[in-house]
Amino acid sequence: MSATDRADLLVAAITEAFAALQEADPVAFRGKYRKMAADPHSFYRGTACVFYADVTGREDPFATGRAGRIWVHGDLHAENFGTYLASDGRLVFDVNDFDEAYLGRFTWDLQRFVASLAVLGWQKALPEDDVRDLVGVYVDAYLDQVAAYRRAAAETDGASRDIGQEFALHLDNTEGPVHEALVQARGRRRADLLDDLTVPVDGVRRLRDDGSTRRLDDEEREAVVAAYARFVESIPEPKRMRRELFYDLRDVVGKSGFGIGSAGLPAFNLLIEGYSQALDDDVVLSMKQAGVPAVSRFVDTTTVDEHFDNQAHRTVVSQRALQAHTDPLLGHTEIDGVGYLVSELSPYEVDLDWSALIEPEQIRQVVGLLGRATAKVHCASDEDSEEDLVDFQVEDAIVEAVGERQAELRDWLADFAVEYAERVRADHALFVEAFRSGRIGVAATSG
Repeated sequence: MSATDRADLLVAAITEAFAALQEADPVAFRGKYRKMAADPHSFYRGTACVFYADVTGREDPFATGRAGRIWVHGDLHAENFGTYLASDGRLVFDVNDFDEAYLGRFTWDLQRFVASLAVLGWQKALPEDDVRDLVGVYVDAYLDQVAAYRRAAAETDGASRDIGQEFALHLDNTEGPVHEALVQARGRRRADLLDDLTVPVDGVRRLRDDGSTRRLDDEEREAVVAAYARFVESIPEPKRMRRELFYDLRDVVGKSGFGIGSAGLPAFNLLIEGYSQALDDDVVLSMKQAGVPAVSRFVDTTTVDEHFDNQAHRTVVSQRALQAHTDPLLGHTEIDGVGYLVSELSPYEVDLDWSALIEPEQIRQVVGLLGRATAKVHCASDEDSEEDLVDFQVEDAIVEAVGERQAELRDWLADFAVEYAERVRADHALFVEAFRSGRIGVAATSG
């Protein structure tokens, strides 16, 4: 394909994915595209739509049978890992950001991650042999963890087990940068987050007014308050807080200024009464319009979408399936027939810092844990889902699909990683020129 044809494909894929949001908030998308223009990995993070335009049409010798239709994260790049406080009170390091989750090939997540790893490796000037070695470490750790799930199931003769807990990455079984992220999260305080986002007014907290927030008029506020009530009803009964005051709504503001992935999506912050009337345990929620997952634009969605009320419902079901012990405040609602995802703005979320990872040996230590985390989200996804879209043991499906071809899968993914990273670097340059020349749909300047 010529550079001109490839540029046309990029423009078409990005325009189809973001046209409506660009029109609604061109300033946010100008900021998004500037961030994407910064370097190839930033571009890669923001263009899952291009990735799926490429990979869904490729032959895949491994995602056969049931392994071709499991819950997948959908946007598993290297920077979508971090800490969270699980509903059982433990700090966990895991995959995060489930906005793109959908049904698909298990290999799509692996391909998305290894290509991301190869792009970051190039930006760190790692030789190709080191990149291939790191891909192998990740894939081996993934397959080893899948096999561990299968052994655990066999030992219990198929009885239900909390495999998300048993194989979680936490303070007691991690080391290096992953452990450091968990230690950092442990040192965070809810009161500090509240002080950043709120101010005391007449003895109670109110959300802070700044350049990223706006006060709502009466009509919009009424719509958000009604949507909040519907959100509370969406929380499964076993996950509901039993305290009388919990969920009392104290304040609400419109919110903007999100990162690459959520640019242009309407959103609100809501302050609710927390675990007591004390001011240091109030809770701030994010209510954000859910987007259309990139992969759904390239596959048959008929049998999947009929299970969900809207995109927010799909995101919540996906996250509960993929992430064990999810935020008990995770839920969904609607405003004017559009789905909104609701979750806590937690002080305990710390993303993995790739800037500090310089030498291949440091990165090896990390990617092995990320391979385990990837296996966990895949194999736990048949345990706690509200829908029966995946009604089989995922670890069995993956083991059956790969068979004795572990080395072939490792080589296939390493080849893909190196090849696609080169494609991303070329695409990044084409994107920058298309954005500068006004082809993307948002002017590169506000003038």
